[in-house]
Amino acid sequence: MIMKLLSIENFKEYSFDKKCDIVTMHSNYIMHREFPNGKAYLYHTGTFFIEVLYSSLHRKIQMINAFEDVRMLHSYAETISLVDLDL
Repeated sequence: MIMKLLSIENFKEYSFDKKCDIVTMHSNYIMHREFPNGKAYLYHTGTFFIEVLYSSLHRKIQMINAFEDVRMLHSYAETISLVDLDL
């Protein structure tokens, strides 16, 4: 799988459009959570996580954030299981 070769550092340097391509074609959707005026979608590439923040107010993606630190998953922790991700 191509994502095993992609580093988080490389991903962070990509253009917004390239990041969107990686999210849609090469990562696994885990879940989303809702917040006022939007949603956060969580994905996993096999080596790192990607959070896509969508603004319903502006009707567009506001930010794409990549991270490896599982502590950043605390806001999702009550509703997901990471057992199948072999972390």
